Amino acid sequence: MLLIVAAAHAIGGEPAREPGPDSVRTRFRAWRRGRPFVGGLLTALGGVELFFSGQLDIGKIHVQLGIEGLQATIIPILLVLLGILVIAMPAHRIFYGVIALAVAVYSLVGVNLGGFFVGMLLSTVGGILTVAWMPKKVSADAVVDTDAAADVDVESDADVESDADVDTHAGVDADGDAGLDAAGGSPAARADGTVA
Repeated sequence: MLLIVAAAHAIGGEPAREPGPDSVRTRFRAWRRGRPFVGGLLTALGGVELFFSGQLDIGKIHVQLGIEGLQATIIPILLVLLGILVIAMPAHRIFYGVIALAVAVYSLVGVNLGGFFVGMLLSTVGGILTVAWMPKKVSADAVVDTDAAADVDVESDADVESDADVDTHAGVDADGDAGLDAAGGSPAARADGTVA
């Protein structure tokens, strides 16, 4: 289909447009790379699989473990929630990943052998990928630029300190504070709180 459309545009004289740098796909790729997307997705998919395996009916047999099947509902919902939270808040990825690993391993006992091992394995791999994911490091060029900006700030602070004149008679410096010491008190204050 796409080849037919591209060929029609080429024959008609209109060149086929290529997606620009601000295309949806490019922005999604940049957003996805800034978070543990695959780990969160696998954790959530494992939770969905666990949910459907916990609600399984085989003929007249209803497979359900735990206290009235409560675990077969809570554990999958928790895994889906953890997968979404990992994607939404990557700063807390280690906490969510460890909780997802613990819940996934517990699902082996709590939800039909971990969704017949499939849901447990998906959630476990998702939790491992979540914990192991690291944000992309800043390039060396960006570090050099920020260091150069910091050097300019330090030099301007040094100039202000050297330009400050102290009026010794009034006890007021060029910034207008009354010569307060590091503790915030007057240099003439005594230990008992009286002023000399």
